[in-house]
Amino acid sequence: MAEVTIAAPTSGPVAAESADHSALHRMLFIALAAVLVVLPFIPVIGYPFFLMKVLCFALFACAFNLMLGYGGLLSFGHAAYFGFASYVAAYTAKHWGLTPEVSILLGTASGAALGLVFGALAIRRQGIYFAMITLALAQMVYFFSLQTPGFTGGEDGIQAVPRNNLFGVLPLGNDTITYYFVAVIFLVGVLLIYRIIHSPFGQVLKAIRDNEARAVSLGYRVAQYKLAVFVLSASLAGLAGATKAIAVQLASLTDVHWSMSGEVVLMTLVGGMGTVFGPIIGAAVIISMQNFLAGLGAWVTVVQGVIFVVCVLVFREGIVGVIGKWLKKPL
Repeated sequence: MAEVTIAAPTSGPVAAESADHSALHRMLFIALAAVLVVLPFIPVIGYPFFLMKVLCFALFACAFNLMLGYGGLLSFGHAAYFGFASYVAAYTAKHWGLTPEVSILLGTASGAALGLVFGALAIRRQGIYFAMITLALAQMVYFFSLQTPGFTGGEDGIQAVPRNNLFGVLPLGNDTITYYFVAVIFLVGVLLIYRIIHSPFGQVLKAIRDNEARAVSLGYRVAQYKLAVFVLSASLAGLAGATKAIAVQLASLTDVHWSMSGEVVLMTLVGGMGTVFGPIIGAAVIISMQNFLAGLGAWVTVVQGVIFVVCVLVFREGIVGVIGKWLKKPL
């Protein structure tokens, strides 16, 4: 059966509205880039280590949102790709002495490979069954990491990961240089996600999310599209995890624990599921709370829970989703 192509309008009010939204997004990306440039120089929040962590988790949340917000696939095991890539990047940098860009590429590739295997198994089911399969597979990765101290360091993790020279030239031992390196990776990752969302492939994903039966009736190979977005999301999650391992100089069991999968769901929902910039805001809010409320100890989790409940009750579309609704423009 031949597939039906979903074409974007080329004229009329719908096309004009689409061009208006594209211009808005372009301005927002320019503003985001400008903010990233000046952030290290802003007192209180301009701490490079904290900023690098926020950017890595923001990319992780955007990768998860690609699958949930636009593909309609709820995964409870995304920490598997984030954490496993983190281990691969940390191990190759510390024990093989590879340069950061090569370690990050290997970590991203490992996340993609894991996503391909797990995705091929998980997409055979739908709804809660799909979510439970992803959680079970992620727990397998967690127990593998726990039982292979020669590779992962076990409960100690891989500590003091060296920041070797980028391309053999730029010294990433300097926190400011490392921050801008992470910022570039973050921007490239988010722009790639934006391009995917607004491509014909992305339009088909939205059609499958909204009405899978109708997409099947139109001739689309739904399983292949689901697997593709699963692998793309896992790859970008792996990119975030590998970058975090190099920037933060640590890969630990926390990265592959089920609670990490829960955190990325929280970031996405707080910021705004199905929005371009929502996961970025959500990640900034959650990581900022963990950083600035660390003195509260275990109460940080309680505060996060309260904020999540408030967001669900007051900002049902997430922070950015509600702002976009007020402006009547998708963000």
